[in-house]
Amino acid sequence: MHVAVLGATGGQGGAVVSTLLDSGQRVRAVVRNPVGARAQALEELGVEVVRGDLRDVPSLVAAFGGMDAAFAVTTPFEEGPQAEVDQGLTIIAAARQVKLAHLVLSSVASADRSTGVPHFESKYRIEQALRQESDDWTIVAPTYFYDNMLGDVENLRAGRLVLPYPVDRPLQQVARQDLAAVVAAAVVDRAGHLRRRIEVASDAPSPARMAAALTRSLASPVEAVRTPLDLRRRSSDDMVAMWAFLNEEGYTVDITALHRTYPAISWTTFDDWAQQLSRNADS
Repeated sequence: MHVAVLGATGGQGGAVVSTLLDSGQRVRAVVRNPVGARAQALEELGVEVVRGDLRDVPSLVAAFGGMDAAFAVTTPFEEGPQAEVDQGLTIIAAARQVKLAHLVLSSVASADRSTGVPHFESKYRIEQALRQESDDWTIVAPTYFYDNMLGDVENLRAGRLVLPYPVDRPLQQVARQDLAAVVAAAVVDRAGHLRRRIEVASDAPSPARMAAALTRSLASPVEAVRTPLDLRRRSSDDMVAMWAFLNEEGYTVDITALHRTYPAISWTTFDDWAQQLSRNADS
């Protein structure tokens, strides 16, 4: 299979590239800066690197040409939710022009539940547009990423896992490599995944359990600390809305059924991920 990966130098896209390569697929990385260090590192792995801009349909038409499938991820965190919708429409238009056989789109779990979270709503608008334009799609919808906690390195170094969330309440989360494994499964088994929306979670640890796993893996005490949501007003309104949703309702992935559907995936528990984090820090 020849697969184009948008955002190949980012977290999700990078994990998808690695997993596709490991499964024997041919990968074309679609990046904004083909001469950057991350793009050059992909080339060294045997990945074809081409330029593509999520604001420019012709560049994506060229990038999708000759491909059996494409993985696409959009973001609202640079220019806002409407810009994310525009990115999605650009991707859909390019896929339509080249008659792409299979577009695997990354969204977010619970985007279809009218949460009011800005980046959930923008991703769902893209999902709706994709459904209207084509039947040749699969939507993967991850929950909260384990890696998100690395955005607060200062507190972690001080032995505090700080989240605006009850310390004893489970929070559905996902490892990037597990999401990538679902993407790879969808690419390989196109017929079994067309017109499917798949919400993806690896585990549901509470912050207290996360802190205990980090304490073991880092060999240093880590305490789970709940920050009142109103103190997070220093963050974006989008993030405040997301945490309000997670506190009030939360994701509803049937993790047991999902893992049963994909028995070949070595699902990563948070404890597993924390151990990987420790090994990476030591290397």
